[in-house]
Amino acid sequence: KITKIFITHLHGDHMFGLPGLLCTLSLQRSPDASVVPIDIYGPLGLRSFLWRSLELSHSQPLLPYAVHELVPTQDQCPDGEFRDFSGLDRGEALAQAPPGTVVHLDAETDSYLLLEDEELSVRAFRLFHRVPSFGFVLEEKPRPGKLKVHVLQELGVPPGPLYGELKRGRAVELGAVRVRPRDVLGAPVPGRKVCVLGDCAGPVGEGARRLCGHADLLVHEATLQDGLQDAARLRGHSTPGQAARFARECRARRLVLTHFSQRYPPDAHRDLRSLLRDAQALMGDLPVTLAHDFMTIEVPMKN
Repeated sequence: KITKIFITHLHGDHMFGLPGLLCTLSLQRSPDASVVPIDIYGPLGLRSFLWRSLELSHSQPLLPYAVHELVPTQDQCPDGEFRDFSGLDRGEALAQAPPGTVVHLDAETDSYLLLEDEELSVRAFRLFHRVPSFGFVLEEKPRPGKLKVHVLQELGVPPGPLYGELKRGRAVELGAVRVRPRDVLGAPVPGRKVCVLGDCAGPVGEGARRLCGHADLLVHEATLQDGLQDAARLRGHSTPGQAARFARECRARRLVLTHFSQRYPPDAHRDLRSLLRDAQALMGDLPVTLAHDFMTIEVPMKN
């Protein structure tokens, strides 16, 4: 089930399908199914676009949804291209729009905290494009280490529910003896980190590099080959070499290239291979993958 949707920027090829997707999800919903709200995250203005599109088309999705808007900064796009959408559909109209929140840049972390629970966190960071664009970092929290069974046996802790309590980080009492998790657990297991960058000619600020540090998987656009870097920059896009350099700076373990220009059709394997070679020349032994529609990539759990 889809419960979270992330929109990187407000260009049509990245958001025009969103109203239709919500309507499709609504039609596929079983009448007996529990209603799971959908949280949608994207740049300021997305809430108004989505509400107005559904309103004008007389579409009424049965699924509840909320739109959480990221407030961009003016240095995320060329001079003269920035648009302030903070006044769209405010006042009386706001009461009719879907619920949501407005998320401002945290100057200390140079990022936007979108959600966090006991298992993971999702943050956004700023990118430079023809319109303000964003990247997203999904990071798991460290998992508790393995139980030291021999220590538990020595302390007289019987197998069963108490093991689970300790694994969840809670101390247990055995008569006058208090057993703490740190006494019987091995080192925490690091969580996985996946970073996805929207259309961009590069990051804005230092937040992106810090947040993407040691990513297990980094997805970066590579619209044009390295020999066309000036043309890519002019259009607010990147090349495979730029993507690879950013991945190396972040010490990412794997790079996935996406968003290829139409001059590299999917069946033109030789042209696509040139994009791959541009990135591999800088990535060394680290794996580089060319993305395709509906690709699934497994990020293994860490030991």
